Amino acid sequence: MPAFDLVIRHARAVTASDIFDCDIAVKDGRIVQLGQSLPAGAREIDAAGRHVTPGGVDAHCHLDQPEPPPVRMADDFDTGTRSAACGGTTTVIPFALQHKGQSLRDAVADYHRRAEGKAHVDYAFHLIVSDPTPTVLAEELPALIREGYTSFKIYMTYDSLKLDDGQILDVLSVAREHGAMAMIHAENADCIEWLTRRLEAAGRTAPRYHGHARPMLVEREATHRAIALSELVDVPILIVHVSGQEAVEQIRWARAHGLNVFAETCPQYLFLSAEDLGIDDRFEGAKCVCSPPPRGKSNQRVIWQGLADGLFTVFSSDHAPYRFEGEDGKKAAGEDAAFRHIPNGIPGIETRMALLWSEGVMARRITPQKFVELTSTNPAKAYGLHPRKGSLAVGADADLVIWDEREFVLRNSQLHHNVDYTPYEGMHLTAWPGMTLARGEVVWDGREFTGRAGAGRFLHCGLPSLLPR
Repeated sequence: MPAFDLVIRHARAVTASDIFDCDIAVKDGRIVQLGQSLPAGAREIDAAGRHVTPGGVDAHCHLDQPEPPPVRMADDFDTGTRSAACGGTTTVIPFALQHKGQSLRDAVADYHRRAEGKAHVDYAFHLIVSDPTPTVLAEELPALIREGYTSFKIYMTYDSLKLDDGQILDVLSVAREHGAMAMIHAENADCIEWLTRRLEAAGRTAPRYHGHARPMLVEREATHRAIALSELVDVPILIVHVSGQEAVEQIRWARAHGLNVFAETCPQYLFLSAEDLGIDDRFEGAKCVCSPPPRGKSNQRVIWQGLADGLFTVFSSDHAPYRFEGEDGKKAAGEDAAFRHIPNGIPGIETRMALLWSEGVMARRITPQKFVELTSTNPAKAYGLHPRKGSLAVGADADLVIWDEREFVLRNSQLHHNVDYTPYEGMHLTAWPGMTLARGEVVWDGREFTGRAGAGRFLHCGLPSLLPR
């Protein structure tokens, strides 16, 4: 009987620190040996010298998140995790959203119902805390952290989700006491509302004005305030989807002063710009409405620099899938609706890894090791899944990507999400996952999706290993 269930031969293995040639042996879904000329496996795959990385961990994505009718997210846990697997992502962490007036427990139970039997890859949940009542703060949130929901998101904008500074301090205090990771969406809600009203009064309501209502200074101010609040409580935070130079400067200041402030960015801030929201009043710009919005093209260099020099800890998709056509997505309020009524978010769960490998690694902006750190190892550490996830090491789950380095033009028709567009349509890429394995099983063979709904397991997270003890 073969010693291993699977052996991947002639891999150019990449971790967050090293690159080395080896065979990779898998048994019972886990990596059990790395070496040269390993014994035969029941199945064998020849990597033929191609790069092999740990499967991606997309630590910021939205799947089947409840929305006010008629708006509906296009991807549920079936289509969303199918798309993730075909793009090289083998673990996703979407959000269990608490509505105001709802218990946090009920929000988690609802999200489990939405995921049950549908996921093709493993998944965990972040929490979104929108109503930090005394019961939530003293009972529900501490208990959920103990049960493996060790990260939660705080909003400083959106009327239905935002917390005031006192509430943020209360939630950060729970994070400090229990060792959880607090994620913060940093934009100044009052500034956005004031600018939006003035733009509407002037008749400037087309999608392109979404960016005018959210200039970099509203992100800068909120980032500065989030840092100050975390300093007051003395707790680490992670600022999500950082878009621009002014927020970057605040984070660099915090790091220079010894504060534990981590940062995440996303593909839209590397590959989209303000022009993608439209240079005229056509509704087409709604495809790129997200918050924070894409910035000027010169700003992309700042984000690339932050990825290369370690400012950014995590690179996520912030996949928020709304269809462009139809009455339940971007056009839910009609094509003449003001930009404030356009659902915020763009698809990206399948394209995240290939975009960064093509334009980061292949273009020599970042090293292969930095790619693994940003897309897999650090998010697994930040959210308590390392070393089981994010590792190419003995004992880790056999979540692996074998990369094909080839030139092609990206088309939405190639993708597996349930969204009718990609904002990256027509981009010339130089790499795509040639094979994705989830716990040792091939779920994408480079041509067809071969996964199985329900094969993905829910993961209870430990405490973040990025945080000081």
